Amino acid sequence: MEPKWLTYAKKLQAIAQAGLTYSKDPYDIERFEEIRNMSVEIMNDYTGIESEKIKDWFTNETGYPTPKIDVRGAVIKEGKILLVKEKADGKWALPGGWADMDCSLNENLIKEAMEEAGAQIKPKRIISVWDRRNHNEPPMPYGCYKIFVECEFIAGEFERNTETSDARFFSMEELPPLSEGRNTKEQIKLCFDVSEKETHEALFD
Repeated sequence: MEPKWLTYAKKLQAIAQAGLTYSKDPYDIERFEEIRNMSVEIMNDYTGIESEKIKDWFTNETGYPTPKIDVRGAVIKEGKILLVKEKADGKWALPGGWADMDCSLNENLIKEAMEEAGAQIKPKRIISVWDRRNHNEPPMPYGCYKIFVECEFIAGEFERNTETSDARFFSMEELPPLSEGRNTKEQIKLCFDVSEKETHEALFD
């Protein structure tokens, strides 16, 4: 569970963002700007991240506030799962990332697997849709839904790219250090478990 201060900061940010989107009155706009500044101050006090950087995160968000979508492809072949080594932290994750707005879930998964692992895949069924704050660390300033999808490996070979430095298949027993914000050991175990079932109903919070 995320700390209360983060919950309050995110709620203040969401209220401010919605208010700034729909308000016309200049006095209301001024008040919502003040609320946004309060959320920035809370984040700054507890994280030590520079206020200007936090403001950049928040001001990049426009329109009615909704959760971001993170998609992850569980590509299992011969009892092993495909992981990529993230350049951002040097740890391993299922291929995936933020969903692009001009792609469907299916298209996003195929694109991310090819870009990060050089893998041609076929998405098969949804494993789970998790509210990130209930399952992954560290906390984030945004709401986020994480969608895990079982995928079939078709072909491919890793190629150098800007996001990952390696891609390999691992058994559950030999998992490398994981990028916990992207996926946990429990989430990967769920992917293995689902792959062994003929039928599966998607899990969600």
